[in-house]
Amino acid sequence: MVDRNKNPGAKGYSSPTGRQRIGLFGGTFDPVHTGHLEVAEEVRERFDMEKIFLIPAALPPHKRTHQLARAKDRQEMIRLALAEYPGLCLSDVELNRVGPSYTVDTVAHFKALYKSGTELFFILGIDAFLEIDTWKSFGTLFERVPFVVMSRPGSRPSYDSRGSREIANFINTRIASGYRISRDGAFFLHPAKQRIFMHDTRPADISSTQIRHRIREGRSIDGLVPESVKQYIENKGIYDDRGT
Repeated sequence: MVDRNKNPGAKGYSSPTGRQRIGLFGGTFDPVHTGHLEVAEEVRERFDMEKIFLIPAALPPHKRTHQLARAKDRQEMIRLALAEYPGLCLSDVELNRVGPSYTVDTVAHFKALYKSGTELFFILGIDAFLEIDTWKSFGTLFERVPFVVMSRPGSRPSYDSRGSREIANFINTRIASGYRISRDGAFFLHPAKQRIFMHDTRPADISSTQIRHRIREGRSIDGLVPESVKQYIENKGIYDDRGT
């Protein structure tokens, strides 16, 4: 088992001198909450990234289970939330794009924007990663950008000895054969594709679904979202019967 306090994620990936690192963290953020912000900041520090873009999806192809809050409200909540996180930024690239929000298009946008002087990382949770073989042109993603896959200790599969075997099996059977784990156990590497970093985050028992349910039940969301986001939700009536 790798000692995560030794920061293997950042040290295990050699980057050409002078190249900045930038993370891309997509999602519905409906609403953005302190768990999103804390894990993003944790990953930014661990992987020595200059900044991470939070990228709200306009029409996420894989999330149709509830009616999303309006894009402009989700965008504004992120903008408010990031006031206290200078290393995190908002990108509206998917909100300005017509049609579904496909990650392969978003990665292409940032690759064109930053050219060769920047090393990009795509950040996502373990649940989303284990469905990535259903994404549009998912094979292309692993040719274009390294991944940081976040899991929580105690989740399944977390990145312990058992979980790492499960993840390795998924990667080699559903993504591409030929991936192997690095000597320090910090990432999976492939002779022709980008690396896949695994990172156990600090537990944060918060979800956007939980927050929406609490609002509809008239319960407090103190501490689950930044105060500025809480006030915005209350003022706009988002997620309750009077929502705009």
